[in-house]
Amino acid sequence: MTVRSAGILLYRRSSAAELEVWIAHMGGPFWARKDARAWSIPKGEYLEDEDPLVAAKREFAEEMGVAAPAVDYHQLGTFRQPSGKLVAAFTAESDFDPDRIVSNTFELEWPKGSGVIRSYPEIDDAVWATETVARAKLVGGQVPILDALIRHLGIG
Repeated sequence: MTVRSAGILLYRRSSAAELEVWIAHMGGPFWARKDARAWSIPKGEYLEDEDPLVAAKREFAEEMGVAAPAVDYHQLGTFRQPSGKLVAAFTAESDFDPDRIVSNTFELEWPKGSGVIRSYPEIDDAVWATETVARAKLVGGQVPILDALIRHLGIG
């Protein structure tokens, strides 16, 4: 059975008219000390019969702690990740600026085999990043989502 996720890649133009995208650092001990290839678009799993945009907005709200912006979204496509997961990605222009990020959490035995169960945020940080920075920070399987945004905007 194929795992499906849906996510949102927000974008804006900085004061210098440079493209910026909203990306999130993955939480938990595996990602704690990593920066390069440790960021993601806000996303999460959904069921096959669920509307992917509805799922993307729900997952965005769960990971950011605030609702996805009330704007028009465009589907960039569906992207197969190295794990085989399919990610339906949506984009919209927005000057999203939350006061703070309050992500939902997950439980994990850490250190593995210790019997100690701890709670970790799914997302521990989120920022606006330039295309160049985002290209270095996003997990490799999501760089094609950034490329699709560039094509959609007709730049590059």
